[in-house]
Amino acid sequence: MTKKEKKNLMRIIAAVILVILCTVLKLEGYLRFAVYMAAYLIVGYDILKKAFKGILKKQIFDENFLMATATVGAVLLGEYTEAVAVMLFYQIGELFQSYAIGKSRRNISALMDIRPDYANVETDGKMEQIDPDEVEIGTVITVLPGERIPIDGIVVSGTSTLDTSALTGESVPRGAKEGDEVLSGCINMDGLLKISTTKEFGESTVARILDLVENASSKKSRSEQFISRFAHYYTPAVCYSALALAVIPPVVIMLMGKDPEFSKWIYRALTFLVISCPCALVISIPLSFFAGIGGASKNGILIKGSNYLEALSKVKTLVFDKTGTVTKGVFEVTEIVPVNISKEDLLYLTAYCENYSNHPIARSIKTAYGQDIDESLISDIQEISGHGVTAVIAGRKVACGNEKLMKRLGIEFEKADSIGTVVYVGVEDRYVGYITVSDVIKENAARTFSLLKNAGVTNTVMLTGDSKTVADKVAEKLKIDKVYSELLPDQKVAILEDIIKTGNGKVGFVGDGINDAPALTQADVGIAMGALGSDAAIEAADIVLMDDDIIKLVTAINIARKCIRIVYENIYFAIGIKLRCLVLGAIGKSNMWMAIFADVGVMVIAVINAIRTLVVKKV
Repeated sequence: MTKKEKKNLMRIIAAVILVILCTVLKLEGYLRFAVYMAAYLIVGYDILKKAFKGILKKQIFDENFLMATATVGAVLLGEYTEAVAVMLFYQIGELFQSYAIGKSRRNISALMDIRPDYANVETDGKMEQIDPDEVEIGTVITVLPGERIPIDGIVVSGTSTLDTSALTGESVPRGAKEGDEVLSGCINMDGLLKISTTKEFGESTVARILDLVENASSKKSRSEQFISRFAHYYTPAVCYSALALAVIPPVVIMLMGKDPEFSKWIYRALTFLVISCPCALVISIPLSFFAGIGGASKNGILIKGSNYLEALSKVKTLVFDKTGTVTKGVFEVTEIVPVNISKEDLLYLTAYCENYSNHPIARSIKTAYGQDIDESLISDIQEISGHGVTAVIAGRKVACGNEKLMKRLGIEFEKADSIGTVVYVGVEDRYVGYITVSDVIKENAARTFSLLKNAGVTNTVMLTGDSKTVADKVAEKLKIDKVYSELLPDQKVAILEDIIKTGNGKVGFVGDGINDAPALTQADVGIAMGALGSDAAIEAADIVLMDDDIIKLVTAINIARKCIRIVYENIYFAIGIKLRCLVLGAIGKSNMWMAIFADVGVMVIAVINAIRTLVVKKV
């Protein structure tokens, strides 16, 4: 609890004690008035002060004015208990609101703590702590164990493990060694690292993320804009309605020659004012979005504004880039199929044959072999462009390549039906099997697409520049509804535009943020996938998933839909209760206590409901 919240709580307790004393001691006359006024001023002086300032600034119609007018009127009518109760319960509602906002803010503050205070720079043999803003590109900084990396850079010496949870929401540490790129905001857990900076602080990952979070609240959703417009017209309307209720009926009754009972109608008007206070809507709706953005940021999902949160909740079609989004974007050996030879021997012969090639396929095979290669065993290397490689390995003639190579050498082989690039292997003109190298599908990809269907995404599309065979097999494995292959970047954008024009509901595009910036910008919601440190993603996307786990897309959609559901629950609940109580108040069927429930009670319930947005269930 903050100091301000503790102070408000003490004011509430003091006012309650005074009201109880007055009731128990059965005080009468001026003493009763004095005690109630003390309780009223203790708990309501700030509201009266704000109302007075609003009048001076000609910004009259707000909740403070409604509360002040209603309670001062109640005092003048001798309804001291009701006047104090209205202020008392209003402050209790404000306390709930403050707690809820504080809880949401703490989620965002946990992310904001990634801002570094200093960078260690060695000058004339001495280590100095300087402001990160003053560090130039190419400066070598030292990051000690337990310190936060202040600026993006490349490790020039040292090894360590990094805690990236502040950026990704995941607790699994990542290794860092010489030559690795490291990002600001990560915590160096054990070793000493020397890092050559590659960006200025203002352009580094941590600064850009902080800027995103700080400015997220400035982009309001349509629901928030509606509530702002609603309150702008609603509050003056109910004030004038209350005035009319206090004056017109008694005047009409008086003209009819009957007792006008001004005090009764004024009391009804004051009750009407308390009921009409739009606090539940004005507070709970922005709070719901604020809590949603806070809960998402805690899980490594950056949402640039509540408008994008609302748009994400309405997404029916999701369009995916393949490489780096659905797949890892890294070549790996995914299949070893030997024929009359062991797997170990097939991999050994292929790795030796491909030893001198710098092609990514060759490198992935050597990585899979994982042992030192004795180059003295390799001779007579011949690389045949567009076909493959032949070599003599320990006295045996080995050929590694595609179908063309096998046909050229007259080696009979069985065509493989695999996803990826197939390397066929022959030894002494005899076929001995093949190795498949492919861009590996991410571990959670299949589960993600299944969960997206359950979450209400009715159409999934994949766009890729890869071959039709590979694209179709990936789409079939993941049960993607439609796939477009062999596309150039501009063709991806053209197809996305067609989908947006003909699609049902909002269309989201999910890309890795490096070469997908045009599509990320074109979609109703651009989602950058696995964009840790990617400038293109942070600039172009509306939502940034800060690590490489595709399943966080489902988490983001669930947060958005839960947030919007809670927003509409609060809108319908608050307006429904208020309209009913306003009618009852106008016809004299409700008193100030019902008014208190219609105002403060509804606000407290709406705020508690809004807090539920903070609870993020991981999938």
